[in-house]
Formats: sequence, structure tokens, C-alpha cells
Amino acid sequence: MNLVLQGTGDCKARLERIAALTAPTNLTWLNERALRCEGITYSAALSQTIEVAAQAAQLDTTYSIGFHKMSEFKLVAMDMDSTLITIECIDEIADMQGLKKQVSEITEAAMRGELDFSESLKRRVALLEGLDASALEQVYEERLQLSPGAQEMLQAVQTAGLKTLLVSGGFTYFTERLKVRLGLDYTNANQLEIIDGKLTGKVIGTIVDAEEKKRTVERVCAELGIVPTQAIVMGDGANDLKMMAISGMSVAFRAKPVVREQANVALNFVGLDGILPLLT
Repeated sequence: MNLVLQGTGDCKARLERIAALTAPTNLTWLNERALRCEGITYSAALSQTIEVAAQAAQLDTTYSIGFHKMSEFKLVAMDMDSTLITIECIDEIADMQGLKKQVSEITEAAMRGELDFSESLKRRVALLEGLDASALEQVYEERLQLSPGAQEMLQAVQTAGLKTLLVSGGFTYFTERLKVRLGLDYTNANQLEIIDGKLTGKVIGTIVDAEEKKRTVERVCAELGIVPTQAIVMGDGANDLKMMAISGMSVAFRAKPVVREQANVALNFVGLDGILPLLT
């Protein structure tokens, strides 16, 4: 069994301290902030000890049997809000209506899996009725930021020839702009209805919920002539679990507990480029 430890900043001493607990047969530095402990004897007790110590040291841990190679994968599929970007777009749009608190509470409950995503989206969008559509541009220009490591991750996987998919329970206004800006290959998201320059409080067409996200990954894989296990899928909320479940590598990024528990990889401290040391 192998264990990759990763951190941020000047973390060499922290990495070495936690690595020593594993009694590895070999240690390999993958970069200055990532250390692989090879040949460890896995046990539930050791895992718990490592997790507690790593959490206290603000390090991410990823266990694996053998090694993954970048060449095993052909697609990277990403959620948008709170994954590829740092914000929940609908919450920031709602802020223009003075309704961020109400909408954020619904968003959080949906991401934890406590509310049906489709119904929660309809409820949240309904609160935006009458808002000037220029608010979307304002959110994009003033509040939308890429998550740490996103640019580096995308550059690496695109250079390696992997295709990219942005599939979001958010909105096409943002996914289409990010597609052009980042050179992404595919996108799928919800379309807000706008009439006379105002949001109507409705969504047009099929809602991109958990099932639609999964179908989207399957469709893109079929188009590329690959199987879903050749995809890396990243997300943070409960509505990402179905598409993550069919992937070859599922990545929970700054995710809700229900997602961290089911993912192959959980990145709580490092950026999205934290997947790169895992792909030798």
C-alpha cells in the first residue's frame, strides 16, 4: 500500500514527521510539497492515527494500491461552483437581491444531500425573479475566481492530451465563458430564463442535477470512445456523487463530509493541482 502526503507552504518537516509514522519501505519526493510513502502495512488503526496527525498538520492523505499514471485517463470532468471556482454563483447573484443568506442556506443543505437538488434549484432561482441580467456579468467580472491550483491542473492535463468537461448545477452564463477562457472541450449547465433583460425566476430545459451530471459524463465518454473509468471526476457536493461513482478517480475538493467519505481522493488543503502528484 502507498500513501501520498501533500501540504502547502513550507511543509517539508510536517510531511517527514507524518511519513515517519507509516514505517515505509521507501520514501519518494514527488515535488517539494508531496511525499509518497511506499510499502506501508495498512490497518484501520494506522489509518486513524495518520488521519488525525495529518489533519492537525494540515496535510492531505491519499492511499493507493500501486501507482496511477496520467496516461490511464482521457477525460477530466469538473463541477464548477466551489470546485473549479471558489464561489457558488447563485449565492452571489442572490446577493444582488439582498437574498444571499436565504439562498446560501438552501445551497448548503442541497450540497450536504439534505434537499433534492432540482427542487432546491427551482426554489433558489425563483427568488431571483425580476433581477436585472447585468448582475450575472457583475458576478463574473467582480467575484468569480478560479480555485487554487486550477490553472496548473488544467495546463498539465491538457498538455498530456486529456479532454476536459465542465458539468455544473450552476448556469450556462458562467460555464460558457469559462469554456472560452480556459480552453475547455465540453460544458453542460442550467440555462436561466431572461426576458426583457430580467431574470424570470425560471430555468429553461433539463435541470442539471446528479443524474444529468452522470449522464453527461457517460455521453462525453461515449463520444470520445472511452469508458467512464478512464475519467477523473472532481466535485464538492452531494449532487456530484453519481458522476464521481462511475469514474476511475473521484476527487473531493474542499468537499462536504458525505462526498469526502465516498471519494478516492480528498483534497482539503492543497489546490486542484493536488491530483498531479497522484499521477506518476
